[in-house]
Amino acid sequence: MATFSVTQEGPVNALALNRDFTQVVVGGRNVFKVYQIGDDRFKEVCNLRSLKHLNLNFSCNDVAWSLSDDHYVATAATNGHVCVWNLSRIGKAMQEQDYQDHKRTVNKVNFHATEPYKLISGSQDGTMRYFDIRVKNAVSVFYSNTESVRDVQFSPHNSYTFSAVSENGSVQIWDVRKPDKLQVQFTAHSGPVFACDWHPETMWVATASRDKTIKVWDLTSKPTLEYTIHTIASIGCVKWRPQHKYQIASCALVIDCSINIWDIRRPYIPYAAFNEHRDIASGVAWRGDPNVFLSSGRDNTLYHHSFNDAQKPASKANPQGITVNAKGEVVSCRKIVSTISNNNSSSQNSISKAVVLIRKISTTQSIDNFHQATSHIYNFNPNNVDQQEASIFIKLAKSYTLFGRSVSELCERNAAIAEEFGKDDVAVTWKIIKAMYGEEFIQNSIKSNNKHEDGIGIMEIIEDQKSKGGETPVAQFSGGDEETENEDHVDNAFPNYLNFRNGCLPKGDFFFGENELDVELDGAPVILDFYQYGLRINQVTAEVDWTLPNEAFPIRHEILDRSPPPEQFPDHHHSMNFAEDTHTIQVDDRLPGMLTKIRPCQKPSWDPSSVVIDTLIHYSNLGDLQSVASILIVLGNSRKYLTGLSESLQEHWLLGYIDILCRHKLWDISNQVIKTSWLPNVSQLNQQSTTMHTNCGKCLKPLQRVGWLCDRCHTSENGVCSLCHQVVRGLYVWCRGCSHGGHIGHMKQWLTMKGVCPTGCGHRCEYN
Repeated sequence: MATFSVTQEGPVNALALNRDFTQVVVGGRNVFKVYQIGDDRFKEVCNLRSLKHLNLNFSCNDVAWSLSDDHYVATAATNGHVCVWNLSRIGKAMQEQDYQDHKRTVNKVNFHATEPYKLISGSQDGTMRYFDIRVKNAVSVFYSNTESVRDVQFSPHNSYTFSAVSENGSVQIWDVRKPDKLQVQFTAHSGPVFACDWHPETMWVATASRDKTIKVWDLTSKPTLEYTIHTIASIGCVKWRPQHKYQIASCALVIDCSINIWDIRRPYIPYAAFNEHRDIASGVAWRGDPNVFLSSGRDNTLYHHSFNDAQKPASKANPQGITVNAKGEVVSCRKIVSTISNNNSSSQNSISKAVVLIRKISTTQSIDNFHQATSHIYNFNPNNVDQQEASIFIKLAKSYTLFGRSVSELCERNAAIAEEFGKDDVAVTWKIIKAMYGEEFIQNSIKSNNKHEDGIGIMEIIEDQKSKGGETPVAQFSGGDEETENEDHVDNAFPNYLNFRNGCLPKGDFFFGENELDVELDGAPVILDFYQYGLRINQVTAEVDWTLPNEAFPIRHEILDRSPPPEQFPDHHHSMNFAEDTHTIQVDDRLPGMLTKIRPCQKPSWDPSSVVIDTLIHYSNLGDLQSVASILIVLGNSRKYLTGLSESLQEHWLLGYIDILCRHKLWDISNQVIKTSWLPNVSQLNQQSTTMHTNCGKCLKPLQRVGWLCDRCHTSENGVCSLCHQVVRGLYVWCRGCSHGGHIGHMKQWLTMKGVCPTGCGHRCEYN
């Protein structure tokens, strides 16, 4: 069977099938037709509104087709009439009976299952009428004592029983032989009940209400609620699915245009959904086959549906869930897979055993296992787990040192603290950060990259001086002591050069001359102070002095000139020449230890920034914002190398860490994080004003304007002490429950002795 439809002249309010499911009648305010149902289309048999002398009897709220005789169709008219139509006749004679017993609109009509001439109706006047179409008037009248009867249905289990549902949320069970006394009455819903339907196999009746629920009641003895289905909108129609005990179809009155098929054992998600209608669906009728049904809608359409075209919402649902209660407890659930393929695998067998140990699952398989979804619920109590984590967080926050020392010292100290509190992975991270951005790394990078044009570095120059038998700069400064030739003293020979690269040069470490030369290095002014075997670099701003001293220091002994004669150097110049490149300085060749070219240091050949960024993101995904924020703060100026890390993400991490600190009432530490922040949006947090919103103590309306004057009751007594009745000048304390307050001392003294508000409002105030 395929899905097809036919369009009507107006909205369709109801539909009904004949006993052999080959024809369908549809009715509405402007629609009253009978169709033959084909394999792929509807064929119109007759249009009753084409008859002459149309009146309100042709405007239908509901239609019903006799289950015993195909000739009879009954309609519930909007004018309060119940009309019976004989389709075997022609013209005006088709209207066989016109019952005018009801005083208001008729909502529902229903033929008896076995008696071809019996039908019952329910009306807005709160009564039910039992008709025999061979008689001109109603046979019996049933008074529901409610405002309106929305639906009436004969029971398939007892030929004398019918159910009725009303506006007040009640369900009534009647015996047609006893119109003066109802059998059972119970309240089924908190709102009006719009529809009901008897189960074809079991003594169940389903009810649908405005309270967005479908309830299944067992009427075997005392009415018992068996199942409840929760929907997203009020339900106007329900019909049990044939040959499926636990499945039922529903149509909504508002919002939802879908026709949903529910499994009552899985009440929160439909088993199948049909979304063909573009407006609210008004009725459903099963065509004998559980996989085929018809529906009508307010979108002027009549649809023939096939289950092959159904959508399965459960396939799109998330099988996991998580929630947090007010106490901070976390509850999560996940779906369990009850069957595992390839039982030969040992790992899969172990998983299967684990599942069985957790929850016993039925191994029997059914064709329709939609309801057999099984889940595990896990409860994480913060009192057992999170308290320990919170304690470690607080201890780390109080123990970490984030500023005031060098990067190496901070990393070393924080690594030891993290290791002490069991955070071994964080401790290793701190040590790696030290190795990457500590002072030793910077100095080693300088030594390995600071080479002149010929590829000769500082170390090579010193070794060259040793090979020529000359004294190294360190040996000369120490008076020629041979022990100074040890490589351990090499760094001391050029301390200022390394300090210049680190940006922390102390002024005046070694001063070997009164005259200095000002040049530019990397665009920054520096001073070159020349001596026999080396030079000194200081970051200063001095005027250029072109005079060179004869000696860099007082002569201690006779200077032996070991340089070759001048004629051996054809390119020898007695004066210093500056090339076009300001970074290149040519000096007197008689100074064998002099650098011939100064070039700025380059970045290390390996950039660790990507590794650091990945590490920070990893800790962020784990929820460890403490480690992320602490590492960023300790890095200091080295953060500029993390070019792939956006400021917005850094801001997000810092704000998250500050929020956690505030939750643990670590106000001083959060303030330190704010003060050390390099991001404007974070550093300005402690410069914002704090606003406290209070309520008026008389009318409890929030005080909108500045001051204590209420805009509603115009009282100005909100700033007055409840005990001494004087205006509070200074600290004011008030109860958040009743909004009364006063001087701190007065309120504390009062609440120490008595627990109620001193104004007599009756509220039990607490002073913390």
